[in-house]
Amino acid sequence: MAGQFEQMTMSDEAVVAVYHAEPEGGRRGGLVVIQEIFGVNAHIRSVADEYAAEGYEVLAPALFDREAPGFEVGYDGEGIAAGVKLARQEHPIALSVADVRTCVEALAAKGPVFVVGYCYGGSIAWRAAQNIAEVAAASSYYGSMVPGLLDDAPQCPTICHFGRNDHGIPMDGVEKVIAAAFPNVEVFVYEAGHGFNCGERPDYDAASAGLAKERTLALFRANGG
Repeated sequence: MAGQFEQMTMSDEAVVAVYHAEPEGGRRGGLVVIQEIFGVNAHIRSVADEYAAEGYEVLAPALFDREAPGFEVGYDGEGIAAGVKLARQEHPIALSVADVRTCVEALAAKGPVFVVGYCYGGSIAWRAAQNIAEVAAASSYYGSMVPGLLDDAPQCPTICHFGRNDHGIPMDGVEKVIAAAFPNVEVFVYEAGHGFNCGERPDYDAASAGLAKERTLALFRANGG
């Protein structure tokens, strides 16, 4: 069963669209799915629906709604440029983390809450793990900012997924994450490129995507979900 968009008031009183997918079968916990730079598009919505089918109540906030309501772009050069401009120049990272916090708090009364993020969202998932105490576990996919966000250890069990052939995240950056040796962090490297989880992107790799999701579900289930 597909989810639907709802309106949620965030900590700064902004009203933001949030894709809400209800769990199927028994409820395992809550989950915040954090978008790529391309918006809460069909791919992110499908990810949310897939996790709902696994028993999670999912919220996926449209992080760029303040600057560009309803923002969704393609994976071509024009779409990448528009997404990068929003993520790097117009929308503060701290505001994304605050919106994730609002979603986490909305789900927390019902049980454990997890976060998973992709690309831009992978970096936000990492930051959320560092800063939001209510997060039970986090899974970060190819977050390019993660190697520069090693100031604090995550507060919860966290896994990171990187592609060895990801030209946007050189392996020396990944090695920095590994070398930080945070006791509750595990780093996985796949023989794939950037965006390997998304079937609409050139670097999609089904084997890597399947293994990363298997590891993500195992992490959540080991931590109360």
